[in-house]
Amino acid sequence: MTSTVIYEGNLRTKATHLQSGNSIITDAPTDNNGKGEAFSPTDLVASALGSCMMTIMGIYAHNHNISLDNTRLEVTKVMASDPRRISTVHITFYIPNSNLLDDVTRRKLEHAALHCPVAKSLHADIQQVVRFIYE
Repeated sequence: MTSTVIYEGNLRTKATHLQSGNSIITDAPTDNNGKGEAFSPTDLVASALGSCMMTIMGIYAHNHNISLDNTRLEVTKVMASDPRRISTVHITFYIPNSNLLDDVTRRKLEHAALHCPVAKSLHADIQQVVRFIYE
């Protein structure tokens, strides 16, 4: 098993990662009967995409002695209705000290991000709009 999820009532769940014991709380969003006091499940999906992209870039960087320290990304999730679902995830990377990265390295980092397991696992109907800003 990977995790357990407990429904705590009032549209809130608590997911516990079994290997580490870490927990994540989710709430339904305010536009879907919830309080919006924590990540919604769809927020986690969108954030997981960004985290996975950054992790795979980090693996590539580590294996090639490249520093991605202080790289950050912003995630914006867009919902559709009928049926209610994620329609688009916008991810923008901000990569500092990019003057140290040549064009080949940049392309390889971008390729790593765009081919992460979460990106390849999401339904093709979910548009993934990814930008890389080299600062």
